[in-house]
This record gives sequence, C-alpha cells and structure tokens, in this order.
Amino acid sequence: MDPAAPGDSSLLDDSTQLRRPLCPRFPSLSSSFRLKTTLWSELSGAVGDLGTYIPIVLALSLVNGLDLGTTLIFTALYNAITGLLFGIPMPVQPMKSIAAVAISPSSHLSIPQIMAAGLCTASTLLILGATGLMSLFYRLLPLPVVRGVQLSQGLSFAFSAVSYIRYSQDLPSGKTSGPRPLLGPDGLLLALSALLFILLSSGTENERRRLVPSALIVFLVGFILCFIRDASVLRHLKFGPAPLRVITITREDWKVGFFRGAIPQIPLSILNSVIAVCKLSGDLFPDQEVSAAAVSVSVGLMNWVGCWFGAMPVCHGAGGLAGQYRFGGRSGLSVMFLAAGKMVLGLVFGNSFVMILKQFPVGLLGVLLVFSGVELAMASRDMGSKKDSFIMLVCAAVSMKLNAAAGFVCGLVIVLVLWIGEVDWVAQLRGRRGRTVDDKSRPGATEEEIVGV
Repeated sequence: MDPAAPGDSSLLDDSTQLRRPLCPRFPSLSSSFRLKTTLWSELSGAVGDLGTYIPIVLALSLVNGLDLGTTLIFTALYNAITGLLFGIPMPVQPMKSIAAVAISPSSHLSIPQIMAAGLCTASTLLILGATGLMSLFYRLLPLPVVRGVQLSQGLSFAFSAVSYIRYSQDLPSGKTSGPRPLLGPDGLLLALSALLFILLSSGTENERRRLVPSALIVFLVGFILCFIRDASVLRHLKFGPAPLRVITITREDWKVGFFRGAIPQIPLSILNSVIAVCKLSGDLFPDQEVSAAAVSVSVGLMNWVGCWFGAMPVCHGAGGLAGQYRFGGRSGLSVMFLAAGKMVLGLVFGNSFVMILKQFPVGLLGVLLVFSGVELAMASRDMGSKKDSFIMLVCAAVSMKLNAAAGFVCGLVIVLVLWIGEVDWVAQLRGRRGRTVDDKSRPGATEEEIVGV
C-alpha cells in the first residue's frame, strides 16, 4: 500500500483496511522473529517503552496494591504473542486514563474496580474489532485528525519527560517535590549525561553509531543504581510469584469501574491504542501495516484473559511503538526479548520486585520517555498544506488542554466546516435545477424522470 502523500487532506488512504479480514494472514514464526538489524539494536529497542510502563505500574502497585508479579507474567505473554502475530515491536502499555483515575486521591479505585474498567474497555474494543466497525472507522477518519492525536500524545510524553528530568518525583501521588539535585544516583547530572549519551550514540544517521544499544545501557545503569541507592532492598526480596487468584467483581465494582474508569478510557484506547498505532505502523513499517480490526481484537482478548486474575489493564500504545522503534526495535524479536525479561522477573521475584523499581532513577526514565515522545510527535511532519496543519494543530491543542476525545471531535468539526465552506452551493443548486429542466424538456422523458424519482 502506498503511503499517503504529504498534505493530503482527503480521507485516510488506507482503503484496504475495510476489506481486510478479521483474522488476516499473520507473519510466519521465522519472519516475525527474523533479525532485521543487529541483536544489540533489538535488545535496545526492547526497553524503549519502559519510560511509560514503569512509572504507571509502580504507582498502581504502591497506591492500589496491584500485584506486580502477576502483571509482569501476563504482559510478558502478551508481548510474546503480539510480537509473533504482528511481526513488529508491538508495545503492551498500561491503560493510562484508568491508571490516572485509579491512583488519584479524589477518585481512588480498588483492584476489582480497576479490573472492571479494563474489562468494559476491552469488551468495547473487542466488539468494534470483531464487527468490522473499527476498520470502517479507521478508513473514514481524516488524516490530519489522526496526526493531531499523535502530536498531542507525543508532546504530552515529552512534557512529562522534561518534568521527570528536572524535578524530583513522587510517582504514587504524581506530584513533584522540588528541583532535582545536581549530583547523586538520581541527580540532574546523571539524567543529562544519559541524554547526551543517547544523542551521541543514536541521534545521528551514522549506522555505526546506531549499533550502540543506548537505551539498554541506560536501563542497565539505572538497574544497578537501584541497589546503590538502597542496598537493603535485597533483604526484602522474596522468591516466587504470588498464587494466581480470580478477582471477584461485584455489581457496584462494575458500575464504578465503567463510569469512572472505562468511559474516559474508551475514546483514548480507540484513538491512541488502535487508530494511531495502525497509522504509525504504516509510517514506520510500510510493508507491515497492521489491521485496525486485529489490533482492536488483540486489546480486547488480552484484557479478557488477564484482568480476571488481577493483571493491569493494557493496550497497544503509539508512544510505546515509537519508543521501541526509536531505540532499534524492528521486528517481533524485540518484544520477545522484553517478554523474556518480564517473565523471569515475574517468576523469580514476583510482587517483591516493586521494592527494586521504587529505587529506579526517575530521571533516567524521563530520558527514555523524551525520545519516545519526540519520535511519536515527528510522525505528524507529513502535513504539508496550511489547511491540514491547521486542523492537526487545533486538534492537538484541544487534546492536550482537555482530552483526546474532545480534540478528536473538534478536529472532525473543523474538517466538516472547512468542507462546507469549500463547496460552491450556488453552483450545485444551479446544476441540479438545470438537470431537472433538461429532463422535463427531453422528448420521451418518463414521469419518474421528470419528477426526479
């Protein structure tokens, strides 16, 4: 499929999306996990989305009592399966809107309510994908609106990353606690050094420099610093995961989870977890663009399996895909490496691994996140016309100030208004009137033709 021409304000050129079957022909095992760059590059790409994954998982574990071991094991399975099925570094990310509501002091959610919210969101996406409505929606959505959603999400990540780097963070509360100290194992100097290292090692077009697994090195440095910051974490580690248990969800949990968690999450999942992911996959992997129906069904099935056992509600995020691609991920092998790491940590340390993550330098997470956000935002650079750029920027601005759903609706309204303004309605009416007169005066015209039936 040919990529969209820059500045094309017509409907998305992905017309084949509607005709794709619900179960498209997935890549073979050999092609999904074929090494497309270098082993180090795929390993580096594997940790490219941890800048968003770790803070949210850590906050849910500390504030809401989420079992980290269970989440690591299930997300490892999701990573392995989606890497095999899609053949690209398909990310598995937390449902951010549900997480934000859950950890907020004013709207705290219990574990059953979080799982109910995830199941309600998953059911919606599963139905939309299975019925083909998601593919229809993807096909009809104007490209500038998609780019606006991507731009807002990318800039939001970048702004959060700058805050992580500049200020000390209390991740459970989501608040800053003053400027970050210059020195120390989580100091500003460390974060800026990591930023400079990534720029020098992978920020150019020099392929030899891109062989350096910059994100992997930064992550490993952060992991080592966890024990330097607090060596006592070793005493708190317990081996083995917690036994799996089925979460009991009451009628009240379903009600609270749906209205407070699922309703704000559903528009974000449709736009960022399906529409934006599919479009970005076509930008980054032109010969492997994923199906909107398949991605939507994938999100639904993942959560219908894991949420019943207390695994964090997840989706596929465009920011995660951008981050993994930015740091070298080019195939399903990248997320397979990530799956292996999560599975080992989940099985060996279980929920006690949260004690280590609490000590991970947040500044380094911000460094990883800033590159993910910029990579996602750069996908909007193909808006070549003034009109398309205007639609995209207004959509992005409203999305960042309010939410993605409001920005999406605003973008569609602007597209409709501009289309109405471009149509010469007088000429249209004159042309219709002229055709009617011609039909009446044409010899042999039937009564139906004269009345316009």
